[in-house]
Order: sequence, then C-alpha cells, then structure tokens
Amino acid sequence: MAAINLPRIIRVGGGALAELPGAMAQCGVARPFIVTDGFMVSSGMVASLLAVLDDAGIKAVVFAETVPDPTVAVVEAALEALRAADSDCVIGFGGGSPIDTAKAIAALAVEPRPVQAMKAPATTDVPGLPIIAVPTTAGTGSEATRFTIVTDEASSEKMLCAGLAFLPTVAIVDYELTMGKPARLTADTGIDSLTHAIEAYVSKKANAFSDAMAISAMKLIAPNIRTACTEPGNRAAREAMMVGAHHAGIAFSNASVALVHGMSRPVGAFFHVPHGLSNAMLLPAVTAFSAPAALSRYADCARAMGVAGAEEGDQSAVARLLEELAALNADLSVPTPRSHGISEARWFEVVPEMARQALASGSPGNNPRVPEAAEIERLYAEVFG
Repeated sequence: MAAINLPRIIRVGGGALAELPGAMAQCGVARPFIVTDGFMVSSGMVASLLAVLDDAGIKAVVFAETVPDPTVAVVEAALEALRAADSDCVIGFGGGSPIDTAKAIAALAVEPRPVQAMKAPATTDVPGLPIIAVPTTAGTGSEATRFTIVTDEASSEKMLCAGLAFLPTVAIVDYELTMGKPARLTADTGIDSLTHAIEAYVSKKANAFSDAMAISAMKLIAPNIRTACTEPGNRAAREAMMVGAHHAGIAFSNASVALVHGMSRPVGAFFHVPHGLSNAMLLPAVTAFSAPAALSRYADCARAMGVAGAEEGDQSAVARLLEELAALNADLSVPTPRSHGISEARWFEVVPEMARQALASGSPGNNPRVPEAAEIERLYAEVFG
C-alpha cells in the first residue's frame, strides 16, 4: 500500500512565474508573505516576482533574512514578521533554504510551538497557512515535498521535520528562474536531485508511483547535468534539470531518502557544507556500501542514467554506476571533506556524534543495507579523503 501526496496545483514550464496570481486566485488567497534571501533581492529576482504580483493588484510583504541551512532563530524571526503582516499565505522564493523557512513558519503560524517539537519522529499533518513554493534552483525538489529541515544552533543538529503541513499547496516550477546560475551551485543542486532520485528508487519505502518519478528524474538529470554546469545559458539542459529535480522531489517525498541523506545532514550542521555538496561527497562511497543489498535496483539506476545498456547484467551495470558517480564528482570538481578545508582532527572528533544523528533521523533505516553506527563511522572515515 502506497500513500501518495502532491501539491494541489503545479504549474511547470518556462515563464510559469506569470501563472502565480492565477494559482493564488484558485486557492482564494491574496495577501502573500514572501520568504527569500538577500541574494534574491540584490539580483533583482524579488523585484521580478513583486512585479508579477503588482500587475495583478496583489500587495506582498517581503522577509529577506533567511540564511543557508535555516536556523531556529531565523525561523522565529520570520514567524514574528509573518504575525505582524496579516498575510493569508506564505511564498517561499529561492533555493531550498527560503522554501524550508517558509514551510516551517506556515505550520507554526496556525499551531504555535517550539520548532524542536516538530522534529522527526513527530509528524505535523494539520494544515498551516497555504504554502506557495517558487524554486530558483534545480535541486532540492522542496516545492513538492512534505519535509522541511531546520538547524538547531544549540545542538548543531539539522532537524528533519515531516508531515503534510509542509507540503506546498502551489508549486511554480519555472526553469527560466535558474538560467545563468553559477557552475558550483548548479552542480551541487543537481547532484542533490540525482541523489534524491537514486535514494527514492532504492528505498525500502519505494512504490510504483515513486519509482516512475525517480526513473524519469534520472533520465532527465544524468545526461544534462554537465551541460548545465558548463553552459549556464543552455535552455534545454536547464529545463531538463528543473523538471528532473521536481520529479525527484515528488519521488522521495512519496518514498523516502536513505543513508546518503542521513549522513549528509550532520556534515552540513557541523561544517556548514552546502547540502548538495555533502550529498555528492558521500554518494559514491554510500552507493558502493549499499549496492550488494539491492543489486537490481541500482542496476536500474545505471540504465536510467544511460551509463549501462538495457541488456547489460546487473553486476556490470552497478560497476558502471559507481564509475559514473566517481566521474561525475571529478568532472564537477566535488571536493573531499579534506580538500574542502575541513580539519581532520575536528572531523574525527565529531564522527561518533554525526553517526548518532544520522541514525536518529530515521533515513538510514530506509536504506537497502541498514548500517550500524560503527559502519557509518567507517564510511565517514572513508569519504574524508
């Protein structure tokens, strides 16, 4: 039995941002609170969004103080601004961090409580304010997921929060918003979405619906990610990456992520490594660890990504998958934690705590091969470089 949950309204395609006022009218909302960040303001993208709303006679309040890896303090500040604004919906505009912040405050606006009270295994299903997600990166898929991530500064823990309260009502998936984004951001968000697709497909909670979305995502992302990085203005590559990231988000929201994400969140929390980059650092080693437990599933991934032929045996296909993941990291200049500048002493000092947090998040329990803490610690040692 699979339970499938999707945004109520999804508008996909170049120029879809213009559809935002119409989608809002369908939901009966007209007083948006926009959650974004300083770069989105300084780059002129918030002005473009406001112009679309203004043309429709919609006045918005803007909160632009979100930070990468949103913290409890930022969520509380945004919530205070939302309460003062008399808004009837929240628009998350930007990468995963503004959208995650928007999701958290939309839930807390209706049911006030400490942010920490929403941490998994708690489930937050009661709807908050309607959430409208407008991603400007092709990566997190957050516009289609029932998850949000908030960092607790006190404990250096990235808290996974889950439930239907975090599933956007409206998703505007417009690849034109990603045009010209720099190579590092394109690479990190692209590998993030590829990881979502692979993990959703091999997850113990996979189902026929999530499988179809995951395979679609791999077919779109794998042949286009290098082009999107080297040719930032390539519209076809950008569109494939954006739709692929969206399908990957739908896939993991309706299956789950697994060990890569479980291990990735603590790396982000302790060392402030961007989420997609920490996924990329971990993906080859974790895939090699997990593959023997789900050979045919990983072989399907290799075929969907176009690195193994339809007739090729599973063992050979998985070998090609591992080669491709290593080659992708090399081609996209993904560093190891060591070459990224992380202190070896500090890394190994926090490895036991990172392994504890990874297991506590629940994600590793969905992995084809469920690790023990000692195995996670060995993987962290292997990827350090």
